[in-house]
Amino acid sequence: MKQLARLRQAQGIERVIEHLQACLRAQQPLPDVTTLAGIAHQSPFHFQRLYRALTGESPGQTLDRLRLLSALQVLQQPSASVTEAALAAGYGSAQALARRCRQRVQATPRQLRDDVGLREQWQQALARPPADVPGTEATPLQVQVRTLEPFDVVLLRTRGAFADLDAGFGRLFAWAQAGGMDEALRHLVGIAVDDHRDVPGHRHRFDCGMGFAVPLPALPVPLRRQVLGAGRHAVAHHVGPYERLQALGDALLRDWWPGSGYTLAEAPLYFHFHDDPEQVPGDQLRADVCLPLAG
Repeated sequence: MKQLARLRQAQGIERVIEHLQACLRAQQPLPDVTTLAGIAHQSPFHFQRLYRALTGESPGQTLDRLRLLSALQVLQQPSASVTEAALAAGYGSAQALARRCRQRVQATPRQLRDDVGLREQWQQALARPPADVPGTEATPLQVQVRTLEPFDVVLLRTRGAFADLDAGFGRLFAWAQAGGMDEALRHLVGIAVDDHRDVPGHRHRFDCGMGFAVPLPALPVPLRRQVLGAGRHAVAHHVGPYERLQALGDALLRDWWPGSGYTLAEAPLYFHFHDDPEQVPGDQLRADVCLPLAG
């Protein structure tokens, strides 16, 4: 059953990659998450994390990798110019291709055109996603399926590097203190809107959340209310730096879920934090990764 589930996942990812290749040929922009999730027959709540867990990259990074590979394939033609390779691969100019080559392969397009060995080396590397590179190992997991009680949380959408999330939780706590709710704090949670491994810090979005043992008052913008923890969840306990929680979420979807027999719920995976990084050493921080299950 586990192998069949993994096969279905892989087939869904292959359909997405084929669609991305078609977008590249037509020089169309990256489709939205809902469209890609539908192609993979996956929930939009879990598609991006599952895609990354299986490929080692985001859909946008796949498109970028395939675009650069397409340019190198044009450059293998002796008569091709850098401009021709750039335009054929969807870059706006030869300068745009040159900039991306320097960033990704530390070489210029002309070097890649003229040095057959260097070009073929990078063509082989770019032809497969990072998760296909030999040496990738599954993360050992200890997972419990629990029926959790629902709880209200107050969420604040933040932007910034993962290591700077304390500021968002600080803003939430200041709001709770002002309302006399700080002593009723019971839950610290987080929902990763973006994967901090895939986007630069200034674009990284993360929902910082707090749950309280008292009814919530009317919330001022930009705070919002959400219910978490309702029903069955796969829970994996984590000890160590919180930056590693994303990888544990990947492992839940890649290594545990396919053979679990459970269906994923239409709800986001969330992190339940048990310690304050300002008070507990990084290697001792505790948190649970909670994956909602249907039924």
